[in-house]
Amino acid sequence: MMDPTTNGMAPLAVQEKIPAARASLKATKSQRQTLVATGMGNALEWYDWGIYSAFAIYFATEVFNPKDPLAALLGAMAVFAVGFVARPVGGLLFGWMADHLGRRASMISTVGLASFGSLMIALVPTYNSAGAWAAVVLLTARLLQGLAHGGEMPSAQTYIAESAPASRRGLWSSLIYVSGTSGIVIGLLFGVLLNTVLSKPDMQSWGWRIPFVVGALLGLYTLIARSRMKETEAFTAAKATVRQPMWPEIRRNWRSALRVIGLGVGGTVCYYVWSVSAVQQAVLIHKMDQGTALLASVLSNVVLIISLPFWGKFSDRFGRRPSLLIGTGAPIILFPLLVNTVGQSFWSLFLPATIILVFMGATLSISPAVFAELFPTRIRTVGVAVPYAVAVAVFGGTAPYLQNWANASFGPGGFTIYVVVLLAISTLVAWSLPETRAKDLTG
Repeated sequence: MMDPTTNGMAPLAVQEKIPAARASLKATKSQRQTLVATGMGNALEWYDWGIYSAFAIYFATEVFNPKDPLAALLGAMAVFAVGFVARPVGGLLFGWMADHLGRRASMISTVGLASFGSLMIALVPTYNSAGAWAAVVLLTARLLQGLAHGGEMPSAQTYIAESAPASRRGLWSSLIYVSGTSGIVIGLLFGVLLNTVLSKPDMQSWGWRIPFVVGALLGLYTLIARSRMKETEAFTAAKATVRQPMWPEIRRNWRSALRVIGLGVGGTVCYYVWSVSAVQQAVLIHKMDQGTALLASVLSNVVLIISLPFWGKFSDRFGRRPSLLIGTGAPIILFPLLVNTVGQSFWSLFLPATIILVFMGATLSISPAVFAELFPTRIRTVGVAVPYAVAVAVFGGTAPYLQNWANASFGPGGFTIYVVVLLAISTLVAWSLPETRAKDLTG
């Protein structure tokens, strides 16, 4: 609950540090390199997930039995879901690495593994040449990427939060969703470009491999950039102290782990609906032209990207709790109102998606800062990684299936109720949080 001695604001000692910290607000060259290297790896993770979903319709019949296109597509999407299942394991593995060997070591490992997974998909043999082994190669690649992605975002979140000046931690943390959403947008635009310049037979036979080759090359570049990064001072200081066993420390912080899940459930599903699956639903349910839906989705995500730094600065000035309450509370009202406005026109998707995503940005932008401020340094990454990966796997991974099932069984209102309930849970968790703005992360 909120500390009554602080009236919901940062403690006086912390507030006194903030003006002094503003003396050096301009990022140094080293800090800018840190931001770029961290952001590129995070963007690559989201790019990987986006292009797999977007290009599965092309490579499904190449990797699986082409005699049954529907079964082939279902097989490709089942492999896609496996990546979600692997995320909690990756979160535990790379979270442990980040908290014991260093944030930098974990971030280098995750981007290297994800890049290797992209290369495997780019070079996966066809069903006609390798039979069922083609699907085995694809499954292995997605498992590796799922492990890597389970550790990438928590490691990047922790690194950014610990590297940022305390008075600008919210602003710096917005980089995670700025870069991640940019990865989705780049993947969507890549799809538009390739569909424009290549014929459908070319896309079917070899064109779909191009974005995965690009992903592997970008991963290699990011790997080199991250190898030049420095370890965070918070981890270095914690490493010099007597280390406590990890599991007892995790058990002592079980409430923080539940808060990560509670904060994540509503935003994960709502973000998926309006940022990821909006095109699919607009085309399949509302019969919107695919090009129109794609343009509306891309532009709404661009507006979200622009809004994120402003919400980060808002939280640095007014606190984490007000920002979280806006980001989870406003969509409770907006979701039921806006979900029924989608039709066949560009504006019927662009306006509702933009409105709800911008309000959600108040939470998305500062999640890395909030999560980092909930845990002590020695378990900060693994403490976030496992519950966050569970929330994404259980709620994000099932969102497309539940959305289609609920719409078919109960009509659009069924899934709306589900999302509103999850958003209400996240809002209650946000209300119960102590204010952590500018908290010292060296403890």
